[in-house]
Amino acid sequence: MSFANNLECEGKVAIVTGASRGIGAAIAERLARAGAKVAVSARTITPVDKYEGSLQETVERINAAGGSAIAIQADLAVQDDRHRLVAETEGQLGAADILVNNGAITYYMPFTEFTEKRWRLMFEVQVRAPYELAQMVVPAMRERGAGWILNISSRAGVHPQGPPFMPLYRDWGFSTYGMVKAALDRFSTGLAAEVYDDGIAVNSLSPWDNVATPGASTHDLVEDFAVEDISLMAEAALMLCSGDPKTLTGRVAYSQPLLAELQRRP
Repeated sequence: MSFANNLECEGKVAIVTGASRGIGAAIAERLARAGAKVAVSARTITPVDKYEGSLQETVERINAAGGSAIAIQADLAVQDDRHRLVAETEGQLGAADILVNNGAITYYMPFTEFTEKRWRLMFEVQVRAPYELAQMVVPAMRERGAGWILNISSRAGVHPQGPPFMPLYRDWGFSTYGMVKAALDRFSTGLAAEVYDDGIAVNSLSPWDNVATPGASTHDLVEDFAVEDISLMAEAALMLCSGDPKTLTGRVAYSQPLLAELQRRP
């Protein structure tokens, strides 16, 4: 990883949740390359046997390349952890200029089999946590007159077209996941309107095609699906975390179409 001359986020502080691997790690590394000091967060810091990658490795890659990153353990399902994440970031790096809500926990199963515990956990991590983290970082952004909030979503939030319905939506148990992501998209556009006059951009971003991450592979969402390189999501995220808040806000955006619109390549 080398650093480019164009440092769109120079001097900025960013929080990226779910950054131990996959899309979150790629976004954290791209923001660091653009000059941001990055606090990366996940439930564990050191490697675990179940998945490739860890917060420790994300931080090591960023710092080895000349960037600046710290790791903060936080379980987004726990309110105290959410508050501690913001407090520790402010204590070590300063108030956040950028918040990327990427952390997620996902179950796919028919709605008749969905337990209340799993349903609540998905909404707590993927809806309540982004909402509350935004509440905590917006006051400092307002004071500075600028800020960027990005919520990582999914095309699963789009209403299934039919009948007939695609097997993916009919048979895979996508309803709860789609509810979560649709809620996140609507929160993004609603908050964008609320904080527009404060100079704060709020957007949601989804991959246009599937990304071959450890999480996607676990849920069998790579084989037989169109796949895009993870760098496309990272570059699109950078654009939404550094663009003009007066024009690039209130978007439910998708990686490849956004990059084409902005005439940007990784």
